[in-house]
Amino acid sequence: MQAQDIELGPELTRAGPADAGLIGDITAEAFRNDPFNLWMFGNFAGIRSLFRFQAKRIYAPRGYCYRMGDEGACMWMMPGEYGDFTRMDYAIFAMNTLFTSGMTAIKRGIRTGEAMADRHPKFEHAYLFSIGLRPSAQGKGLGRKLIQPVLDTCDAKGMPAYLENSNPANTGFYNSCGFEQMGEPIHPEPGSPPLVPMVREPRSPL
Repeated sequence: MQAQDIELGPELTRAGPADAGLIGDITAEAFRNDPFNLWMFGNFAGIRSLFRFQAKRIYAPRGYCYRMGDEGACMWMMPGEYGDFTRMDYAIFAMNTLFTSGMTAIKRGIRTGEAMADRHPKFEHAYLFSIGLRPSAQGKGLGRKLIQPVLDTCDAKGMPAYLENSNPANTGFYNSCGFEQMGEPIHPEPGSPPLVPMVREPRSPL
C-alpha cells in the first residue's frame, strides 16, 4: 500500500510541507479539550505547538497528510514508513515545549513517545497519528469522510490500520469505523489518562 493508491475525491486535498502550519492548527483545534494532551501539556499553547511540530517535521515531509478545506485534517504514516523522532526532533520539541508548557510537559512528552513506541505494532500497517475537525465542523458526519479514503485503500490492499485513541469520547466513532482495542491502555506515568491502542483489520470487499 502506497500513497498513490489512495483516492481522496473532490472534497479532500493532499497536503504538503507548505500546508503543515494549517494541518497543525486544524488538528490542534480539534484536540483543544483532549484529556490526554491536556494532561501532557496543561494548556492549548503546548497542544498547538506539538501538532504544528508533528505536521512540519514528521507527517508533511515523511507521511501522508490531507485536509478538508479549513475544517478538517488527517496525518497518516504509510506502511513501511516511520515517524520516529530523531535527536534533532527531540531537541526542537523540547525547546518549543519548554517555552509553552515547561519542564514537566517535556518529560511527559518524552515518556509518552517512548511508551507509544514500545507498544507500536510490529506487523505492517497504516498508522493514523491524528484525525481532527475544528469545533465548528464537528457533529456533521465529516469525520467519516475524512478517514474513509485511507480505510477503503486498506481494505483493497488487505492492510490493517492502527491508532492510539487519546479521548474516550471518540471510542464510538473509531468502533464504527472498524477499530477495536488492542491490549491494555498505555499509561506513560501512573495516573495519567489512557492512550488506547486500536487496530482495524481489513474488510473484504462486498
